[in-house]
Amino acid sequence: MNRLQELFSFQQQESLLFTRLDFWLFFMLVMVVFMFIHKKYMLRSIFLTAVSLFFYFKTSGNFVLLLGLMLLLNYSLGLLVDRASKASRQTFWLTLGVVLNLAGLAYFKYAYFFTEAFNAQFGTDFNVVNQFAVWGNELFGKGSFVDKILIPIGVSFFTFHNISYLVDISRKEIKAARNFFDYALYVTYFPHLIAGPIVRARDFLPQVNAPYQLSKYDFSWSLWMIGKGLLKKLVFADYIAVQFIDKVLDAPETYPGFVGLIAMFAYSLQIYADFSGYTDMAIGVSKLMGFTLLENFNSPYKSVSVADFWRRWHKSLGSWLRDYLYIPLGGNQKGSIATGIMTAVILGFLYFITGWVELWYTYGILLVVYLLLWQFWKAFRNFAVRDLNLLITMVVGGLWHGASQNFVVWGAMNGLALVFYNYWKKISPYEKSNLWLIRAWRIFLTLSFITFTRIWFRLPEADQPMIFLQHLMQHFDWKLETWFVVWNTYQVVFYLLILGFLTHWLPQNWKDKTVQFYAKWPMFLQALSFALAVFIIYQAVSDSFKAFVYFQF
Repeated sequence: MNRLQELFSFQQQESLLFTRLDFWLFFMLVMVVFMFIHKKYMLRSIFLTAVSLFFYFKTSGNFVLLLGLMLLLNYSLGLLVDRASKASRQTFWLTLGVVLNLAGLAYFKYAYFFTEAFNAQFGTDFNVVNQFAVWGNELFGKGSFVDKILIPIGVSFFTFHNISYLVDISRKEIKAARNFFDYALYVTYFPHLIAGPIVRARDFLPQVNAPYQLSKYDFSWSLWMIGKGLLKKLVFADYIAVQFIDKVLDAPETYPGFVGLIAMFAYSLQIYADFSGYTDMAIGVSKLMGFTLLENFNSPYKSVSVADFWRRWHKSLGSWLRDYLYIPLGGNQKGSIATGIMTAVILGFLYFITGWVELWYTYGILLVVYLLLWQFWKAFRNFAVRDLNLLITMVVGGLWHGASQNFVVWGAMNGLALVFYNYWKKISPYEKSNLWLIRAWRIFLTLSFITFTRIWFRLPEADQPMIFLQHLMQHFDWKLETWFVVWNTYQVVFYLLILGFLTHWLPQNWKDKTVQFYAKWPMFLQALSFALAVFIIYQAVSDSFKAFVYFQF
């Protein structure tokens, strides 16, 4: 009886995560019921929506009520946008929907950040009041909701799903879902709900009422993806993080600088293995249920440039920012009032969080230079807007990850690198070279830059990155005897690092042939090998469980 109560109550330590046994028992039960009802599309949508809401409840507790409220709101707004007889009315409902979704995101994700920055700038002493908790405690009883504003897991993901749904309706790319549960399933579908990939309604909704299909190859491929995801997460992400990265980066001053440098390259492997491991499992689980989720990563550490990297990394977020921010701003074609407004807003935001008055002088000088070049140098108009829009998009992408000065810096550095690359590729003598040595150098250079910017991504406090870099330069302390001590201490970790990067750099056709070879095995042998592999993987699980990195976003 107590176990049953635990199953149907929220306990943070018992969340239904892909790495926990409880999730796979939950998924097996879902599949058993799904097999009986998969031909009844309406019932299937209702069942999977209910299952997804339960999954979210087990992960985020009473925040499931917020998710339910957002479902009702956006479903209604979608119908209003779709049925608006005049363009002005459609624009009104669309604008209202986007504003309300962004307001909800800002409230839960940025309320403390902005309040603290405001108090620091103006010497005030405002406190954030969780009004939703006040209302919830009045309605459901005192203590039902905590007073502090907590960030709902996956809020950035389901907010972007809702916004893209409304925008695509206004663009006539899709029709609003007439069945509430079809729309609700699109947003809440549990494999992608809390950490992506970000799914477009135009890709998912047609599958909701499509016949269930699962070939033998699809089944084999799904097992392969799930097993690969578990391996990435539990071994190449969690083990390396717990046994090495966290120890070094939480106290870098206690290690020689070269160890901190290795830890940052290890972090690049960790965050890739963690996030792509989640999406591999999400895609595999989804395919078993007959739904296709698009690829989210394409071997990003094979990238030969920063632009190539951002085409391969978190592809669903990149395409979302491109289609719903970069292109509406004007893309690389033309300027817009929105470009100027967004530039001023971002600079104002930077001033707000840093207090650097010099930003306004800098903005004024740049604005004058910009207007002069725009007026007297016609060629400037062809690339200036593109560069500004690109910078804006990357800074917003940084802010999407969290309310932090460091995320803004991280986004801006990647934006500047993309701008620089757009010019460099026109004069680079190596841009079209096929020599393996040049390609290897470009891959190493790109990985090194991405790893460098992740110092601001990994270290949360504003002053930590510069302190870390200063320690690296002043106390690098590489000596052969020191290296042997470090190697002997973290030997298993270093072997995993080497193995992780080498397997990542294997040719894609080798990996595809491996999956095809596995798919030809008899079903019982596939199941047996999968079970054995999972058992071995779980032997590497650390005592300290690590949540998926992107849950915080």
